[in-house]
Amino acid sequence: MGNIRRFSVTAACLFSFVGSQVSADHHAAMKPSVPPLDVVALSLPDIVHGLESHRFSSQDLTRAYLNRIGALNRSGPTLNAVISVNARALELAKQSDLRRAQGRANSPLDGVPVLLKDNIESKDALATTAGSTALIDNMTGRDSPLVASLRDSGAIVLGKANLSQWANFRSSHSVSGWSAVGGLVKNPHVLDRQACGSSSGSAAAAAASLAAGAVGTETNGSIICPSQVNGVVGLKPTHGLLAVDYIVPIAATQDTAGPITKSVAGAALMLDGMTGWENDYFSGLDASVVNGMRIGILDYSRNDNPRLNARFDKAIARLQAVGAEIVHIETAPDIPPAFYSASRKVLEIEFKALLDEYLAESPADIPIRNLAELVAFNTDNAEIEHAIFGQDIFESALGQPALSSVEYQDALTLIRDTTRVRGIDALLDAHNVQVLMAPSGPVSPRADVVNGDVWPAWAGAGSMAAISGYPNITVPMGTIAGVPVGASFMGSAGADALLLSVALAFEKTGGGSPVPTYKPTVNAGDMSVL
Repeated sequence: MGNIRRFSVTAACLFSFVGSQVSADHHAAMKPSVPPLDVVALSLPDIVHGLESHRFSSQDLTRAYLNRIGALNRSGPTLNAVISVNARALELAKQSDLRRAQGRANSPLDGVPVLLKDNIESKDALATTAGSTALIDNMTGRDSPLVASLRDSGAIVLGKANLSQWANFRSSHSVSGWSAVGGLVKNPHVLDRQACGSSSGSAAAAAASLAAGAVGTETNGSIICPSQVNGVVGLKPTHGLLAVDYIVPIAATQDTAGPITKSVAGAALMLDGMTGWENDYFSGLDASVVNGMRIGILDYSRNDNPRLNARFDKAIARLQAVGAEIVHIETAPDIPPAFYSASRKVLEIEFKALLDEYLAESPADIPIRNLAELVAFNTDNAEIEHAIFGQDIFESALGQPALSSVEYQDALTLIRDTTRVRGIDALLDAHNVQVLMAPSGPVSPRADVVNGDVWPAWAGAGSMAAISGYPNITVPMGTIAGVPVGASFMGSAGADALLLSVALAFEKTGGGSPVPTYKPTVNAGDMSVL
């Protein structure tokens, strides 16, 4: 605990330090290409094709993204989507260009710059902070397995993306997208709207074309929600498809990483790279699978927003137009009275055990080695760490029993049975459908640092997929007054490839990811257009 007082500075000063460090590291390196490469219109497949055809180099591409980070992240609209940038990014791009020139690219992703959510370790000279000043020196020299796979593929770790601090598992009154290290992530479409969380920076960066793609993590909604409100594609894979070693944990039974990009094909390419090219997600994409497919519409998961429901109805009609057979599901699965408390208990019990283990084993010089020390650190540094909200979840987790307790095992059995056997699997079987479709969430509200997250009535069924560990993908289905909304597709365990193909079919019927406009707010006149 001896290093705690060194961080007793204002949040504003710390924020400025991180931003100036990024700028100083790359000021000399960010000379524009001639002509400058415009990456805004490029999806990940476009980028791969451009690299393979030598239309541009990895150095051109990396420099273009660094320029955009400089222009949009700490200046201009100040998105605060990126916490840190890899000082070796251009050097790695040069190495990739040499490999391609010699005809020995490691994979289609060779030379493609990606961002990692800042709870995912990489062996680059980048700390893994989870947004907390307690981990500002958490530079471990380790690659999480998914990062190792991306590195082996030749992808470039461009930097780390901001996030809801501790993956939004610190306070019941949190502000999604805020961290003490990175500040508040802004939604690039409408700057005063929620970027959601916890993978807020990853999704906002993907939407604003600050990288070719980004990696997020989810325990319960943390890929799907930010992807939908930022107007990009986000895939939460089947739990266990991606190892979560060296990712700051919440709950081993739900935690997963996943790709966030501007296109479904891009998500498939990233998933291939993250899984070592073992499953052919990209080459297996087949939009024709929806022709004759029975798709269950979770009508019970709608909310009362007429504009959102109209968008969702149009999304359903788009699938019907390409041959899908629509089955409306009006009744939700039964939820036992103890379900929600059991779900919270599982998370807190696992969090206490796993975070203690993670902190104790970090090879970095950090001032905390368990959750109790972290709680004390936050109290001692409340000016920074508690600037907006407290840590009641941390404090509650301290009092939870061990993983070996009967209480934990009973709670885990209850929530899995509810979301798997009596949830997604029951819906698929009872209605004879292959895929379930729902809104990805409600329309994003304004960010509120005074009251914490204040969301409208919820829409969607993403928690069922998250808790069950089953796959879920969100795809943009349009905007409402400039605020993106998405459609979500869920299936049973292992249905990742199928969902990607269904999502691709849906994407092809619409306009894809909307281009951000960085407008300050929604005006009354914006509401006249759906």
